[in-house]
Amino acid sequence: MFKDNLGRSVNTASLERYEKLVAKTDKFSMGVLKPILLGLYGEVGSIMSAAKKYHREKKAYVGYKDAVEEEFGDALWYFVALCRRMDLKVPCVFAMHMPQKPNECTELKNQNGASPSKNTTLLYEGGLDASLLRLGRVTADLLNIDKSSSNIDSFFSEFLSSYFQSMSLVGLCFSDVLEKNIEKVSGRFLVTAKELLPDFDASFPEEEQLPRKFEIQITQRKSGQCYLRWNGVFIGSPLTDNIKDPDGYRFHDVLHLAHAAILHWSPTFRALIKQKRKSDRMFDEAQDSGRAIVVEEGLTAWLYSCSKRLDYFEGHDGISYDILKTIQRFVQGYEVEKCPLKLWEDAILQGYAVFRKVRENDGGIVIGDREKRTLLYRSFGDACER
Repeated sequence: MFKDNLGRSVNTASLERYEKLVAKTDKFSMGVLKPILLGLYGEVGSIMSAAKKYHREKKAYVGYKDAVEEEFGDALWYFVALCRRMDLKVPCVFAMHMPQKPNECTELKNQNGASPSKNTTLLYEGGLDASLLRLGRVTADLLNIDKSSSNIDSFFSEFLSSYFQSMSLVGLCFSDVLEKNIEKVSGRFLVTAKELLPDFDASFPEEEQLPRKFEIQITQRKSGQCYLRWNGVFIGSPLTDNIKDPDGYRFHDVLHLAHAAILHWSPTFRALIKQKRKSDRMFDEAQDSGRAIVVEEGLTAWLYSCSKRLDYFEGHDGISYDILKTIQRFVQGYEVEKCPLKLWEDAILQGYAVFRKVRENDGGIVIGDREKRTLLYRSFGDACER
């Protein structure tokens, strides 16, 4: 146990847990340093970029604290990955180089001696700029180290000193940065056991649940209109692409079906099959009705626009973090925000794999299984396929 940059207790077990998390998510070869060093350098640049935006835009830069906190966390990931390659135990490194006194690393203050949390503007004009420039220089020096370097300890000490100093001057706490990055990395890269994933309607009557298994027939008529049929009954309205240059968006309901099967969430699909959770007024109004439907439709349309530039994710085995982060912001305030980003990635990749089949064949049967969290495609008269 030791104190962080703002005097809060840091449990050694938290750093040990983080070290193991980095090991699980580190896909780079343990025998090379350059990708890690370049990654660390890039993340420090992102810290400086976020600070610059705040300096320029002040309150207009919405989400400043979250953005800078995230960049400090990403830099931490690369630093820990570097420690692993140097055969150094992370808790020992931090215990050795953590400031000895709370706020010791905030010695660069403005002329009035104000604390970081009380006069951020003046700090940007003096102390913080100097601290960030120092952090950048120290990180640049790290680019030249290797396992045989005799001054590794000195480099690490300089890096952590400027890292903690900069963090303190923007009013961030290392403990918060650590926990937020654990949450981000776990949700983004690790597969959560199915029994631990959220099931948003399990406690509701069966008639108010999304179907545990479903088959939706999608057909296109000569008019170009697309129809959905569930249990022999047409649902929803016939769709066209509604755009000058046809792009297949008439089949986009496949993506809502992916949300239902894999995320256990789709206010749009609930509305189509009239299985809203009306026994609970709050869920009916806040999670299943107009605004939630608009959020899902808007998100789906935006992501579709992105997918067009990426061949509808054909050949992709992952989704960029920028896209996933935007999705996370899109759904804030709705139950689906509890779904980890890795599950969103799975829903997108499975959904678009089936969408491409439907688009290629002008229809087919979409098969969802909420228990397995899968979405499959079957052409009329054929066996299932992805």
